[in-house]
Amino acid sequence: MPEPIPVTPLTVHRRRLADFMVDPRLLVLSAMALVAGCGGAASAWVLLKLIALVTNLTWFGIISTAPANMALARPNVWMVAAPALGGLIIGLMARFGSDKIRGHGIPEAIEAILIGGSRMSPKVAVLKPLSSAISIGTGGPFGAEGPIIMTGGAIGSLFAQCFHLSAAERKTLLVAGAAAGMTGIFGTPIAAILLAVELLLFEWRPRSFVPVAVASVTANCLRPLIFAAGPLFPFAADPALPWWGIPACAGLGIVLGLFSGLLTRLLYATEDAFERLPLHWMWWPVLGGIVVGLGGLIEPRALGVGYDVIGDLLSGHLVASTVVTILLVKAVIWLVALSSGTSGGVLAPLLILGGALGWAIGLDLPGPHGFWALLGMAAMLGGTMRAPLTGTLFAVELTGNTHVLVPLMAASVTAFAVTVLLLRRSILTEKIARRGQHVTREYTIDPYQLTRVRDVMVHDVATLPADMTIEDAVAALRHGPHRVYPVLDAAGRPVGLATRADALRWQTGKEEMRERLGERVSDASLAVLHPDDVATHAVDLMLATEQGRIPVVEPKTGQLVGLVTRKDLLQVRAMVWRSESERAAYLGPRPRRSTVAIAP
Repeated sequence: MPEPIPVTPLTVHRRRLADFMVDPRLLVLSAMALVAGCGGAASAWVLLKLIALVTNLTWFGIISTAPANMALARPNVWMVAAPALGGLIIGLMARFGSDKIRGHGIPEAIEAILIGGSRMSPKVAVLKPLSSAISIGTGGPFGAEGPIIMTGGAIGSLFAQCFHLSAAERKTLLVAGAAAGMTGIFGTPIAAILLAVELLLFEWRPRSFVPVAVASVTANCLRPLIFAAGPLFPFAADPALPWWGIPACAGLGIVLGLFSGLLTRLLYATEDAFERLPLHWMWWPVLGGIVVGLGGLIEPRALGVGYDVIGDLLSGHLVASTVVTILLVKAVIWLVALSSGTSGGVLAPLLILGGALGWAIGLDLPGPHGFWALLGMAAMLGGTMRAPLTGTLFAVELTGNTHVLVPLMAASVTAFAVTVLLLRRSILTEKIARRGQHVTREYTIDPYQLTRVRDVMVHDVATLPADMTIEDAVAALRHGPHRVYPVLDAAGRPVGLATRADALRWQTGKEEMRERLGERVSDASLAVLHPDDVATHAVDLMLATEQGRIPVVEPKTGQLVGLVTRKDLLQVRAMVWRSESERAAYLGPRPRRSTVAIAP
């Protein structure tokens, strides 16, 4: 883990308190986000063309970048050999190129943001789309969104590394490139922004939100120039649901949430099984490719990205037996292939799996099958990725259908609630946790920004007068109950701090024992706080000065009114804990007192 950047006194100043902390660099980052947006859109075009090229060359023996339909592939021995060969190539690229290309890309992007200083290498920007194109083109049951998030993020990160930017600013441009890439693939700028907020940014600030929105909208403006305009999967149905329709949508969300949790557990159980194999991880994608090929012999449409399957689920151009077969085969080969460490995304497979299950459940529910398939897709994303807003708006933008927004929200949020209650981590964060990192995705107001210094400071402060002799000060420090005392002048203003360590040092200079205390400890740069300062400023001062006690003075007179210590600042955390754990009823019978135990 990188060493923390030291905080110097020059970086600590009282900020003007406002709803958002923002400065003119927001405009600079927004201008840079235009470049990241263009790069993300271009990388999306390159990735899709690469996937189509490898797919056509592998399965149909032609050199073409036109979209290919795996339903036309003929089941034969090559259908098993091709995914295995693709897995071998990816294993070699990962071992001798960069192991960052393994997996679906989003956990790797999160790691780069949280612990890597938002720095990605040029090697990843090249190898990730290439490996994903080989994986998907040779039959891997993956989508392009995970790789494009990694690739677009790498482009944004590399561009940011050309300038003198902070890690937080690099993060903004990394996520801007990722959101632009996702917009380029799917044409879903709002969902891409929400994905950034729910999964990648780990904050809600204008500094990051505005540039990400600029990049996403830029990619959306460029998309008609490189792809077809309009929704990727047009769906205009607006079923008139009965009075119990929304509860039925929530019920579907419960089923999809349980299914999502099951897939997540199976995925990591399968990954554990690969870990126990007596083979180097370079060979795992070959084994995964063999399973993929065997699944392709059963149902060829389970191979590849499967955008045509998503379209057919929404249009209702499938029969029940085909839907069930695609659901089972896609689930098995996706779990095995992703666990083997090959390269590919998860959004498209989740859309297919959720759509297929929703379609099947919708056979006994009112409305077209495609409506329930769409709800299943949104619920699957909301539950598996723990991103209900992204899942809802993603489904709306993919189809261009805003009439089903409320049913989509009901299904997606319900699935999200089920998975957060049943599983500690999502399919994205479990991998990071297994690498020794803990990620929390709860966004809350910083309690230290909410608390004023006057609420935690000590009001009755033991002090020493500046005109006291060093001899008397040594005696007071040796026998006093505190280790540090503010030293005050005649007007009650702090001029410095006297500590027990000072007393031990002064004892060696006998000829100076009659000197005045104020002359020895006066410090013109003494750090002080004001009662109206937020507690965050106190923490920053302590870090900058390596001082565990900060005097609090009145702004106008400079007179001492209190003292803040590290222990006092812990009260802020204690207040948060009490607000979360202590329960009481203020209306009705007087509540009985109870003891709240802290779980180990």
